[in-house]
Amino acid sequence: MTESRRPKRVHVIQGECHVTDDRETVMTTVLGSCIAACMRDPVLGIGGMNHFLLPGDGERGSQKEAERFGVYLMELLVNGLLKRGASRHSLEAKLFGGARTVQGFADIGAKNFEFARNFLENESIRYAGGSVGGDQGRKLEYHPATGRARQFLLPRSTPEPVLPAIRRPSPAEVGNVELF
Repeated sequence: MTESRRPKRVHVIQGECHVTDDRETVMTTVLGSCIAACMRDPVLGIGGMNHFLLPGDGERGSQKEAERFGVYLMELLVNGLLKRGASRHSLEAKLFGGARTVQGFADIGAKNFEFARNFLENESIRYAGGSVGGDQGRKLEYHPATGRARQFLLPRSTPEPVLPAIRRPSPAEVGNVELF
């Protein structure tokens, strides 16, 4: 009777990248508006994941500076795969995250996804799908050896309570104020 082995779990947090050729490794992360790029060489079973959020407010002037951070993590992932023997022409990627978790602000998640998608296109890396957008965060499990991914949607954020309007006193109600 063979003993069942538990897969090795590696949690990738924002700003990190991990690459492995260990067929038993499962990578996990939790995403909101961030993007996780899960990339692999399907022939060799070498894969990895990064987790990034472009900094800044999305203004055009700071956009190039913000994108440098994303380029750095994407290149770290690609180069990590190539160092382990992956072929650039075989690479495929899945993208996850990019939710709009806070209404009323710029859609940062969409900007993160747009950046990642453009990167893959510019680098001629095949986009194999994924799950992006929506208004819920995700917990993600990625098996780099097989490319299998599972996501678990997180509960939606509860909306901020609506506070009653503050009633300002009329001038007739305002009296003298004595300061000490």
